[in-house]
Amino acid sequence: MMNVSLSFCQPSTLCTSKTQLLPFTFTSTPILFSFSHSRKKRRRFVSYASSSELPLLPFPIDQVLVPSEAKTLHLYEARYLALLEESLFKKKKFFVHFVLDPIAINDTSGEASFAARYGCLVAIEKVEQLEIGALVSIRGIGRVKILKFQQAEPYLTGAVMPLLDNTPYSDTELSSKVLKIKEALHSLNSLEIKLKAPQDAALQTLTANSLRWSENTPALDCDNGFIPPLAELVSFAALQPVSGSSESELLKLQKMKLRAMDIKDTLDRLEDSIGYVQDNISLVAAKLAIQSLDSRL
Repeated sequence: MMNVSLSFCQPSTLCTSKTQLLPFTFTSTPILFSFSHSRKKRRRFVSYASSSELPLLPFPIDQVLVPSEAKTLHLYEARYLALLEESLFKKKKFFVHFVLDPIAINDTSGEASFAARYGCLVAIEKVEQLEIGALVSIRGIGRVKILKFQQAEPYLTGAVMPLLDNTPYSDTELSSKVLKIKEALHSLNSLEIKLKAPQDAALQTLTANSLRWSENTPALDCDNGFIPPLAELVSFAALQPVSGSSESELLKLQKMKLRAMDIKDTLDRLEDSIGYVQDNISLVAAKLAIQSLDSRL
């Protein structure tokens, strides 16, 4: 078990005072978090939706979820099963996935402090009951900002509002970049399905699934202001692991995802993603060449 000390404070402050720990589990290993929230000055985003109160589910910084990305959680702690029930039956199958970002402050107590960042509205796509808990398939919809925390028990809830790119570009400018990344992703997927990867490697259809969902977003029972435009969704779709990725490659992806969640300009994110996909095309092509050589030996 990994224990991380986390404490609750007012949303506008940072602190390390000890309060009740919140056990949270998303794999078979329970993780304890405590939480403190910081308020940072950010550029204003254009939003057409009012705030909503939703359950909040915290994750460590290396588990950031981006819009269009799918993820499966194993929930079995009582409070998070209660969160699941609330989301399913009272919140139209929605909750917020966010990460706890360790921060450094001038404090001699030795306690860890965190900021709530990278919130993403998620929709529950499937629930499978298990003997212990449930497997929950979720899909990232769009970025959100946590305005304030409403309650801590039995699970976190808070008021959130959508964060959408403020992009002053014409549809023509964005469409050309969207077309380019779609073509690049199709090329990557064609190469990737030829790659013989270990059984425990990431599925070879992750990018294709994210792109398909972005292009054909199903009707969602939420305020449309929370759903990003097509170009913004597609700009995130490329940020999926390539089958057989090494640790260094996964670390690069993690940095790309964090950067993508911070970027406020769709065109900038599209250009970053195009570069990332092109790098992956070269990487998979090289792996296929090595694989071909090995098969001849």
